Amino acid sequence: MTTPAPPSSDTNRAESLIEYPSLFPIKVMGLKAEGFVEAITAIAVEHDPSFEIERLEMRDSSGGKYQSLTLTVTATSREQLDNLYRALTAHPHAKYVL
Repeated sequence: MTTPAPPSSDTNRAESLIEYPSLFPIKVMGLKAEGFVEAITAIAVEHDPSFEIERLEMRDSSGGKYQSLTLTVTATSREQLDNLYRALTAHPHAKYVL
C-alpha cells in the first residue's frame, strides 16, 4: 500500500518561484528622516553580508516628506528573505516594504 503524497501548499509553490541564490529587489518606503537610509542599509547588510551600496536606489517623493529605497539583495533562502522583511517592517520609519 502506498501513502499518497501530501497536497502541495501555497508556500511550497511560492518557494519554487525563486531560484537561490539570486539578486532580489526589495522596495522600502518611509519617512525621509536622518539616519533612515543608513538604518535600512544596515539591516540589508545584516541579512546579506554581500550587500553593496551600489545596489541601492533612492527616490524622494515630490513633496520631500517620503523616500523610496530599492535594495537589491542576494537572496539565499526563503528564511533569509522572511527574516529580512520582518526586520525592515519593524523599522519605525518604514511605512511599506514590497
